[in-house]
Amino acid sequence: MGIIYAELLLSNPAQPTLKPVKVTAIVDTGAITLCIPEHIAVQLKLEETEQREVTTADTKSHLVPYMGPLKINYLSRTCYTGAIVLGDTVLMGAIPLEDMDLVISPRENTVTVNPNSPNIPSVLVKSLSSK
Repeated sequence: MGIIYAELLLSNPAQPTLKPVKVTAIVDTGAITLCIPEHIAVQLKLEETEQREVTTADTKSHLVPYMGPLKINYLSRTCYTGAIVLGDTVLMGAIPLEDMDLVISPRENTVTVNPNSPNIPSVLVKSLSSK
């Protein structure tokens, strides 16, 4: 399986008059969150909510801005999240993938909606309390 890319539409739900930004994201199931370059954060007028400590592949720790809110649209799915501002490309990790109920298709080298829930995202929860 090679590198998987996804065409995402990113927008700022707190600034609905701003046009969304279309990006090509690297999809990395080994990553956790969404990472965006600074120029995307500037275009979407995202606000820094806090600093986060990240460890890069060279095992070095860095403090980086965490910004939001951010809306992700992919195919027929949507999620709301924050983003770490780091690097020069968009990287989508496991949390947005899970939130939108997306799966990797190794044969097609793509990201697609979960075939078990093609119409609406599905999530597994521990239990619902009954009254």
